Amino acid sequence: MPTTLRHSPGARVGLSIAAATGLYGISFGALSVSSGLDIWQTSALSLLLFSGGSQFAFIGVIAGGGSGAAAAGAAALLGIRNAVYGMQLNALLHPRGWRRFAAAQVTIDESLATSTGQTVLVEQKRGFWVAGLGIFVLWNVFTLIGALAGDAVGDPKQWGLDGAAVAAFLGLLWPRLRSKEAGAIAAVCALATVLTVPLVSPGVPILVAAVVAGAIGWFGFRHGPAGEGLEPDVDPYPGPPDAPGSTDAQAPR
Repeated sequence: MPTTLRHSPGARVGLSIAAATGLYGISFGALSVSSGLDIWQTSALSLLLFSGGSQFAFIGVIAGGGSGAAAAGAAALLGIRNAVYGMQLNALLHPRGWRRFAAAQVTIDESLATSTGQTVLVEQKRGFWVAGLGIFVLWNVFTLIGALAGDAVGDPKQWGLDGAAVAAFLGLLWPRLRSKEAGAIAAVCALATVLTVPLVSPGVPILVAAVVAGAIGWFGFRHGPAGEGLEPDVDPYPGPPDAPGSTDAQAPR
């Protein structure tokens, strides 16, 4: 029997990720205004584009003296990953009607990670929507706050906001690194990211890491069981088999 929304592990993770990631919107708002965009342009980027990496790439190009077309190109390059996420989530959650358009808007790194971190379909849906919508609301609110505050915010790194998103990702990833294969892939991808950071534009290293992970999965584990890789090797939220909300009780292996 599914757990209530109040006790839902997917919803709880989604809320924590939304809070950590949404706060980082202050950094974007302040940096965007300092790069030459006005408050309304900054807010429009968060409302319509809504992709942190693409947004930071956009204002980075503008701050460096680049044209609007070059900034849009850099943002589009980093936005490719969201299209890949969309295909995976569409096959997983099967949104219908207006939910397809809403799901497309809130399909980002965090909502995908929160959803796929669950092993029960209802929790995957809850995790996706709570994280996606929660981040959308908070990111736009704190973007506006950061834009209004402008220089008064100072260096966002002094507030530790640049580490909030990283910590959130680590919290999502950690429960899934119990197997040797997952740990090995994570280590190789981390190395690839570190090596490419000094060589390419911000945001591109994560694309490189994704390609590396995909290559390892395709060539290294393609002969494994047909269902391998579709869910974590262990339950991130272990509990007694008969406990309410236990994935072992809800989903037979």
